[in-house]
Amino acid sequence: MKPTKLVVLTVLAMVALVAVPAGASRSGPPDPVRFATFNASLNRFNAGDLIAELEDAVANGATGQLAAVLEIIERTRPDVLLINEFDYDAGHAAAAAFAELAGYPYWFTAPSNTGVPSGFDLDNNGFVGGPGDAYGFGFHEGQFGMAVFSQHPLGTARTFQTFLWSDMPGALLPVEPDGTPWYSDDELEVFRLSSKSHWDVPVHLDGKTVHFLVSHPTPPVFDGPEDRNGTRNHDEIRFWADYVSPARSGYIYDDAGMWGGLDPGAFFVIAGDQNSDPNDGDSIPGSAQLLLESPHVNTKVTPASTGGVWAVSQGAPNDVHLSDPAFDTADFSEAAFGGPGNLRADYVLPSKALRIVDAGVFWPAPGEDGFELVGFGFPAVSSDHRLVWVDVWVPGS
Repeated sequence: MKPTKLVVLTVLAMVALVAVPAGASRSGPPDPVRFATFNASLNRFNAGDLIAELEDAVANGATGQLAAVLEIIERTRPDVLLINEFDYDAGHAAAAAFAELAGYPYWFTAPSNTGVPSGFDLDNNGFVGGPGDAYGFGFHEGQFGMAVFSQHPLGTARTFQTFLWSDMPGALLPVEPDGTPWYSDDELEVFRLSSKSHWDVPVHLDGKTVHFLVSHPTPPVFDGPEDRNGTRNHDEIRFWADYVSPARSGYIYDDAGMWGGLDPGAFFVIAGDQNSDPNDGDSIPGSAQLLLESPHVNTKVTPASTGGVWAVSQGAPNDVHLSDPAFDTADFSEAAFGGPGNLRADYVLPSKALRIVDAGVFWPAPGEDGFELVGFGFPAVSSDHRLVWVDVWVPGS
């Protein structure tokens, strides 16, 4: 399905609100708005590969993994959707093509720290260069980036790509087992907190604004005893917990030089692949709880699926996990292949004032409609993550 008019949104663009025609009247409560996150694994090894694939799909139709991703989106129909692991390009060609394929008239994308050279030996392997020395792991600039797609107009976004990790009060900066700092003072003067970026994207809903707070913290693995990725993951998650807490957000600055977080009472939805399960996996204990236990976040309904429950049968360590498998959102490899098993990694968390009407994880079990779009094993039919959605009622919209 293609929109009749594609509206392209960039960092500095502002889109007008859609007005109710003169004389029109409303009856009954407003429809709920579906917010979703999907780590769709639309990253490609070479810069430009995703653009070529998407533009070919616009001309000739999508196939393979891309077709499965698009069908999942078509079946769930989020009103506002974050795609994680979506390669960024400066011309925004990939985002424009995907918006056309998926039927979204509004979209937003911005640069990612992935693949951006730091000029330092950040992984301490003895030489400078390569994905491990970029501000965020990536083989080319923008790999594993993000994009937001919407059926509703979007306002001017705040981005936090260049916020320095060392500027977070009480940051869990990594140290060696002997207490030696992992990063030098010179490195900390440039090292960014976000492994991709953090964005505050305003969504306009009939006179009300919901701040879509999106990110993709680094996986808390692929490091050593210093746990530099685990500590960064924790603090990337903490960023939003502080941002929505007016008493704690004063230290935050955005890429345009504006300070502070959300105003008190502002509506928000936090979304993204947080790479952190509340009880299982390798993240620092309590990382996910920074959001789940925030007094500003509504957790009355947890998105669930039947497929996550079925996937316990894939074997250890799933059978000894503490989290409810119905809440899992990622089908990671099992212990026999060196993996952590299935985890709850992806979240859509509304603010307290937004009433949750419904929620779910698109993960059908074998024999259920749609299972062919997720499958199991490697390579994934669509992604090793599942689309997570939450329907919210926005007061006054």
